[in-house]
Amino acid sequence: MSSSSSVDGNLRTARLRVRNLLSSAAVWLIAGGIGCTLIAALLFFYVTEAHPRFSPEDAALTAGDAVKGKLVFLAADCSSCHATPGQPDRLKLGGGLALASPFGMFRPPNISPDPVDGIGSWSVADLANALIGGVSPRGEHYYPAFPYPSYTGMSLDDVKDLYAYLRTLPPVTGRPPPHELPLLFRLRRPLAFWKLLFFHEGKSEAAFNGDAMHDRGGYLVETLGHCAECHSTRNMLGAIKPSTRFAGGPDPEGTGFVPNITPSRIGGWSEAQIATMLSTGETPDHGRVGSSMADVVANTAQLPQGDRDAIARYVKSLPPRPTPHP
Repeated sequence: MSSSSSVDGNLRTARLRVRNLLSSAAVWLIAGGIGCTLIAALLFFYVTEAHPRFSPEDAALTAGDAVKGKLVFLAADCSSCHATPGQPDRLKLGGGLALASPFGMFRPPNISPDPVDGIGSWSVADLANALIGGVSPRGEHYYPAFPYPSYTGMSLDDVKDLYAYLRTLPPVTGRPPPHELPLLFRLRRPLAFWKLLFFHEGKSEAAFNGDAMHDRGGYLVETLGHCAECHSTRNMLGAIKPSTRFAGGPDPEGTGFVPNITPSRIGGWSEAQIATMLSTGETPDHGRVGSSMADVVANTAQLPQGDRDAIARYVKSLPPRPTPHP
């Protein structure tokens, strides 16, 4: 055999070995890519899964006092969003009010005790998971258009009392139209990342100082009343900017501007004047509240005078913040 033939044979053998090595490497790369993709998918599903905090089997989660629950209902302003539009009864909670937002149109659900279209089949644990954890009975994340980032600070006693009161209201048949959202925002699992960034389960934003009236006001303003949800400016992801908390901002529905309620804007109002506004809707400058605040006053006017005084005490204690530019 000539030396050239031997060299050619060696080259062919070398090329074959290289080709085999490349083929093996490609197989391993593809397998590794598939493996990484599967691991990433499993990790995504684990991280984005909604984890209910309360179990229906918890014997302590029983219905509370409906009389107390009515006050929770009023303070939480439930009827303003959930009352069926186009009829005067604020206790017919069939939902359907159109709530515009930069992310699309949201429509609050039916929360009447109807067992099919409402929440009549819910347990106390279901309601607690919704209000405190932002998790539905189906194990899905709620959109934060439902103000659970504020409600999360609710006491379990108030949840149980609210549950008892809701059960006394008239059932309403029919479900509202679905949310009208772009395709990207119809996926609920990614809301887990929003929660990781902006949601602190079980934590109230209230600054308690040991004064009973002030601290009651903090609970009513920061948690049940969720006042900051409207009276603040939001970032591009829809979360409240801490530097604008209570300092006002564009109306979440995109119409008008919600006023600053820190001392920078209403510092001249006395506690008595704020409490009066929450009862009558009349402001110290002889004006009247309007828009969605009129609905809020329809509820706060039915609260005990002590609760209105507590709200006024807390609002007067808020740190002054400049009004953001529209």
